[in-house]
Amino acid sequence: MNSIKRLLAGSIVIAALVAACSSAAATAVPVATDTPAAATVAVAGATDTPAAATPAAATATLLARSIGGQTVLVAGSNGMTVYTFTSDTANSGKSACSGGCLVKWPSVSVPAATAPTAGDGVTGKLGTITRDDGTLEVTYNGLPLYFYAGDKAPGDTNGSYPNWNLVKP
Repeated sequence: MNSIKRLLAGSIVIAALVAACSSAAATAVPVATDTPAAATVAVAGATDTPAAATPAAATATLLARSIGGQTVLVAGSNGMTVYTFTSDTANSGKSACSGGCLVKWPSVSVPAATAPTAGDGVTGKLGTITRDDGTLEVTYNGLPLYFYAGDKAPGDTNGSYPNWNLVKP
């Protein structure tokens, strides 16, 4: 009888873990564009939407902002800091971050057929790559861009770890 209870309890724990992992679907954050259709910046793996952007910030995919005495890039839709991964190769068309990495470091994405737009202070080249799941990940000077799941509010830079860099304009 005890082994049946343990088996049942183990099954419930595994089911809960699988459900938690599968709930890491992309959350879309609206961004106004110059085109008639509204664009979004998708936060792949996000489970909640960060603070709303100001109207000026909502017109661009990326903006340059001063945070902690340095100028870094943030998403125009939500003001969250963006990062690059040193394992990515510029202009390779690929991201080295997938699976569990992507849960902790969600990609900065735009909807299909939408080009990312540069806002105030963004001087580098914006582009996209197509991830294995078909989403368009935003690139800056050829490097894929990511959010950090540990950043909870605009201006947070908690993702500045070895191999992960704040993006400078």
